[in-house]
Amino acid sequence: MEYPFEVFEKKWQDVWKKERVFNAENQVEGKENYFVLSMFPYPSGVLHMGHVSNYSIGDAISRYKMMQGYNVLQPMGYDSFGMPAENFAIQHNTHPRLATENNMAIMQGQLTAMGFGFDWQRTLATSTPEYYRWGQWLFKRLYEKGLVYKKTSFVNWCDQCQTVLANEQVEDGKCWRDGSTVRQKEMEQWYFKITDYAEELLDFSKMIDWPERVITMQKNWIGRSTGTEIDFIEETTKDKIKVFTTRPDTIFGVTFMALPPEHEYIRALLKTEAANSDLADFCEKVINEDKKERGSAEQKKEGFFTGKYCINPVNGDRVQIWVTNYVLMDYGTGAVMAVPAHDQRDFEFAKKYNIALKLVIQNQDKSLVLEEMTEAYVEPGILVNSDKFNDKDSNKAKEEISAWIDENKMGKTTITYRLRDWGVSRQRYWGNPIPVIHCDKCGSVLVPDEDLPVLLPDNVQVGKTTQNPLLSVAEWVNTTCPNCGGPGRRETDTMDTFVDSSWYYARYTDSKNTEMPFSPEIAEKWLPVDQYIGGIEHACMHLIYARFFHKFMRDIGLVKGDEPFARLLTQGMVCNLGSKMSKSKGNGVDPQPYIDRYGSDAIRVFMLFASPPEKDVDWSDDGVVGAFRFLNRVYRQAENYGDLINEYYKPYSPDLDISKEMKELRFSTHTMMKKWHEDIEEKLQFNTAIAGIMEHLNNVSSIKDPENLNTNDKIIYAEANAVMFRLIYPFAPHVSEEVWSMIGQTGLVHESGLPKHNPLYLVTDEVTYVVQVNGKLRGKIDVSLETSEEEIKELALNLENVVKFLEDKEIKKIIVVKKKLVSIVVKPK
Repeated sequence: MEYPFEVFEKKWQDVWKKERVFNAENQVEGKENYFVLSMFPYPSGVLHMGHVSNYSIGDAISRYKMMQGYNVLQPMGYDSFGMPAENFAIQHNTHPRLATENNMAIMQGQLTAMGFGFDWQRTLATSTPEYYRWGQWLFKRLYEKGLVYKKTSFVNWCDQCQTVLANEQVEDGKCWRDGSTVRQKEMEQWYFKITDYAEELLDFSKMIDWPERVITMQKNWIGRSTGTEIDFIEETTKDKIKVFTTRPDTIFGVTFMALPPEHEYIRALLKTEAANSDLADFCEKVINEDKKERGSAEQKKEGFFTGKYCINPVNGDRVQIWVTNYVLMDYGTGAVMAVPAHDQRDFEFAKKYNIALKLVIQNQDKSLVLEEMTEAYVEPGILVNSDKFNDKDSNKAKEEISAWIDENKMGKTTITYRLRDWGVSRQRYWGNPIPVIHCDKCGSVLVPDEDLPVLLPDNVQVGKTTQNPLLSVAEWVNTTCPNCGGPGRRETDTMDTFVDSSWYYARYTDSKNTEMPFSPEIAEKWLPVDQYIGGIEHACMHLIYARFFHKFMRDIGLVKGDEPFARLLTQGMVCNLGSKMSKSKGNGVDPQPYIDRYGSDAIRVFMLFASPPEKDVDWSDDGVVGAFRFLNRVYRQAENYGDLINEYYKPYSPDLDISKEMKELRFSTHTMMKKWHEDIEEKLQFNTAIAGIMEHLNNVSSIKDPENLNTNDKIIYAEANAVMFRLIYPFAPHVSEEVWSMIGQTGLVHESGLPKHNPLYLVTDEVTYVVQVNGKLRGKIDVSLETSEEEIKELALNLENVVKFLEDKEIKKIIVVKKKLVSIVVKPK
């Protein structure tokens, strides 16, 4: 018979709602605040198994902390702006706002049906004016602090979506949404100066517990390099072309300059020499090549000589300027001083295009001959052909050469970052309007605070235009300049949705505030987020952007701490048929039929038991059935023995005179409690915590006829069940509440507190030895801890099954491993 989850899951959800169990107060006397946050979802319309996995983890932590006595905040909202919602509306011939609101209602119903303990009184959606008003307000504060600017640059452009794509939204040169080819397009864009915070973003000392993998990924993404910036002088215009190098020891060996086609010098050159169609065609071709391939060492090197030269400031050498396909704007200044004798990529390029090589580092035995070199010499050595620095160790000379360049005003020692400023412009409708008005007289003017939010118009031509949909609403675009009162034109770019998700965690602390984004005093009670949960794929975008925003909000007095998230857990993906679940692959699994058939707790338990939270979960129907059977067995214990447990359960059992069997069960109970606490508190390993409960359930189930136990033994048996019912609460809260009530308990499970093991009951009077003969298991013996080694050997040798395998054998030796093993080694007589 199956437990009636369809009856009591809704019952307990109603109780939690009525009792306002998950509606966190900002301060509760005698309780410490604890903020648990799972990354909020796109409102796609239905939950998928990734949502279930993520929110099961967060809910387990939240409920555990409630049992510990914390005042827990676990909010939920929706990342409801962006292209997915706009495309969904286009496909279904509806308005993005209507589609988004409908999808949010569906998802909220499913999240509630799963019984997740969210504080719905604080819910937010980034597409509501109540939220995006403050995103515009923060844009203005960034602008006023000099952290917002506009410039022309190359961007990833999808003709199908008619918008800019972030780098991570381009997969193998294709749009992540529709698979169409992405091209590079030169456009004027708004940028946030995240690079002003680069050095601070490299400081991870304020985190309590972040995965080392994420920290390493962020460090690599930010990419700090100390080196020398050197000013080469363009021969004709006398303009400076700045290069950044970490190898100033090779400066005397430069024979050409390699520039990417996006470099400002090349863009200016194309405008002055428009007739050079071959150069323009080459640049266009390279610009639209995959950036990953362009940066690869295996990339086939191609270039185009511009016919221009620059002067090497250290020796006056005339250096050719080339456009190449192997140099990117993402590093340093984008310009590379090419030293083909000492850089393999430059070597290959120079050989292909017959460019001269110059040896400036000789090996220790001075055996390098320039004309005989088949590859670049990249090791340290002795400087040659380097003027006053000849005969110096190349590594040691780096600092000396840098200082000399600095002294003679040919450049300077500097630090550069791989991190680039954050382009936040998007040419779509469904996003937060940028609060700027363009005026021919006044230039770009910020919309006054009292006029915020700049509301999105409803009457847009979504899906019916090949340009930015906002341009189709003339009455919205054309407005009045707030500065001079003359005609103005609204900015029609909307903000990258990563802006919306960069500060949402703070808004949760005071989500109904109409005077400011949130109260700093209230935020201080909750921030930083104690436990943040989300996918590893957000390591280098959302998590960096949120850290940037937090530091900026600190600098304007909104928050006090340096970091938004104290602890971070990056959960694994849910996989099916060998790969991540997705609609496009046809391997997605809809949670609803499984919830309808087995209940939400069974799905939760499967997700948490199938693997450690940071590892991928392989979907298994059998696994869900197994979780359901486990919970069914727990329920049957309460159903069959509820009266006995109710009568004899004492939260802390005294030291009673009990049978050997009950001593073993008490040992199991307290071992389970200790392991459960350590697995969750110290390791966040829910799978092993659940495994410990399952093992204990087997021990409980092995007790036959508990009704016929003596009084003391019944007390131990009752404790073994009642504690187990409490410990499943973080993983299967509905079942836990139900069986807790079935044994006569009137309060909610989390109110009963955290079960604590008694160290005295983790010590047993007896120990079990495994007995082997020639390495094969032949029996077990239970002995007192006081039993001597000789007595243990004698008992092992007298086991009936062991005696059988000793016939006609000569005992060579007997090894006793204390508290574990008796190994008997024999050979034929």
